[in-house]
Amino acid sequence: MKKIYSVLVENRSGVLAKVAGLFARRCFNIDSLAVGETFDKEVSCITIVSSGEKSTLEQVEKQLNKKIDIIKIKTFSEEDSLSRELILVKVKYNKNNRRELMEICELLDASIVDMSKNQMTIQLCDTPEKTDLLMQMLASISVVEVARTGTLALQKCRLSDQ
Repeated sequence: MKKIYSVLVENRSGVLAKVAGLFARRCFNIDSLAVGETFDKEVSCITIVSSGEKSTLEQVEKQLNKKIDIIKIKTFSEEDSLSRELILVKVKYNKNNRRELMEICELLDASIVDMSKNQMTIQLCDTPEKTDLLMQMLASISVVEVARTGTLALQKCRLSDQ
């Protein structure tokens, strides 16, 4: 089971270390971690994707609520969220596979954002599943380097919110 935690924290040094330390001390797994300022520069949002047993994930939330620097925690499932990741993949290409790479980009709605005589950098901002698919489709190509963000997520809007 996976759970997404959207944790609003005070934007101060050491807060991320305290949150990550909580997971480490209790051997809770972090599948993905992303941090950024919110509209208020005094507040940051830490998005954590964690997996484990239901009781373990409930314990994570209880432990997070005890931390002083934490303002608010929202938890939701993957089904109740809109999730996105950004991935940049640098690949080697030649005249034999250039067309294939362009077709993969077109098929997945990815962009070629940089190109030289024999390398290109592909960008995709989409669901974690689609970024995984891009990596699978590029498995037969010579991948030089990969940079991937953690998952960013917001809870889906509900009809009752309107």
